[in-house]
Amino acid sequence: MFRGSITALITPFKKDGIDERAFQDFVNWQIDEGSHGLVPCGTTGESPTLSHGEHRRVVELCVEAANKRVPVIAGTGSNSTAEAIELTKAAKKAGADAALVVTPYYNRPTQEGLVLHYLAIANAVDIPIIIYNIPGRCVIDMSVETMAKLADHDNIVGVKDATNDLSRPQKMMQLVGPEFCQLSGEDGTAIGFLAQGGVGCISVTANIAPRMCAQLQDSWHLGTYEDAFRVRDILGPLHDAMFVETNPAPVKFAASLLGKCAPDVRLPLAPLKIKSKARIEEAMRAAGLLN
Repeated sequence: MFRGSITALITPFKKDGIDERAFQDFVNWQIDEGSHGLVPCGTTGESPTLSHGEHRRVVELCVEAANKRVPVIAGTGSNSTAEAIELTKAAKKAGADAALVVTPYYNRPTQEGLVLHYLAIANAVDIPIIIYNIPGRCVIDMSVETMAKLADHDNIVGVKDATNDLSRPQKMMQLVGPEFCQLSGEDGTAIGFLAQGGVGCISVTANIAPRMCAQLQDSWHLGTYEDAFRVRDILGPLHDAMFVETNPAPVKFAASLLGKCAPDVRLPLAPLKIKSKARIEEAMRAAGLLN
């Protein structure tokens, strides 16, 4: 259903609002460069600092600009089940192809609580749902057994796995089969994840190197592994630079160097340090993204 390089989109800001033109131009550029899908309003899109109105608007803008050329997987997660349902309903109404729903942060629910949370959303909204498991930000980790239970629901179709545990895709495939869509949530593990049974990556780096990220995925799926490894080695230092400080400050600065948007992030994220900017620019030059 979903595969390849799927960009976790940044949200360009202009003064105190969304830079709508820059965002839709960015979506069009992503598609022209070969990205296989788009995720508006994820962590990289600064969803925690978007108002509900802004959140809905960003999804609408993405769906409109994509115009069915690639799938749009809208971030709709919340640590409030009721709020997650409302955001997921809004994404479906806007025309999104799927919803990316993060595990409930801060509340620290049990595995049973996770099951009840996701089933409530899946039963309330008839849209494909991808679980977003990211213990580093949410503290909790959904077990493969819990995920297998949820995979029985027709609307729960896959996972964005940001655990950095490369044994998990294979374990999940043994429990639920290859139809369950497993996507890496860590750029650095993209090829390892594919080798273990994954089908793609929801990528931060694809914001600034969409063509290479898509090429890596395409090369793997075509069996041209030498090409995939070559691109992997070019992208490696770039992946590291995108996390020199808290995401998405580095990747928004990198996008600004490409003339795609302003580098602004919203508080509590801070502007990048000069040393971090220099490292990002150096990595971009090494990858051939800047002259």
